[in-house]
Amino acid sequence: MALQLGETAPNFTIESTQGTVNFHQWLDDSWAVLFSHPADFTPVCTTELGAFAKRKNEFTQRGAKLVGVSVDPLSSHHDWAGDIEQTQGTALNYPLLADEDQVVAKLYGMIHPKADPKLTVRTVFIIDSDKKIRLTLTYPPSTGRNVDEILRVLDSLQLTDKHKVATPVDWQNGDDVIISPSLSNDDARQHFPEG
Repeated sequence: MALQLGETAPNFTIESTQGTVNFHQWLDDSWAVLFSHPADFTPVCTTELGAFAKRKNEFTQRGAKLVGVSVDPLSSHHDWAGDIEQTQGTALNYPLLADEDQVVAKLYGMIHPKADPKLTVRTVFIIDSDKKIRLTLTYPPSTGRNVDEILRVLDSLQLTDKHKVATPVDWQNGDDVIISPSLSNDDARQHFPEG
């Protein structure tokens, strides 16, 4: 059964390009963007890892850590890191998990047998500081992700956690928001006296 929104993100301990990662300890009180890749050295994956590395500071400013996962071995990841730096103009600056035994891939439902029984699809999880799953996105192996969209959703989640609002279609940080439909009219007037 697939993981659902609001569930606690499964914990794991696994080797990465930045040493051993116990996920819940590593996460601490931060948010996380956990994303999987079909295979090392593939062109789409290389562009994605480079794009996330270039924009890592934008995630850090939001209190979010990046972590990638692939079912290739650690030695391959280290070799690939050099290729990413050379072709994308930036070094890999977040952990890339070496999930050779598919522990993380199976815990998080990243293997879709009808797409490919051996490789992870492009799955994204946004996990909050309470270790709850707040977003899941699944892309086919042939389609690269949109980093802007992942940042947009992260902004929305953090804003709507802090205030009793919802964000409309195509919302961008700083745009108008909607008073949460779960508030009664009286509560809405109390929280938002100026409308």
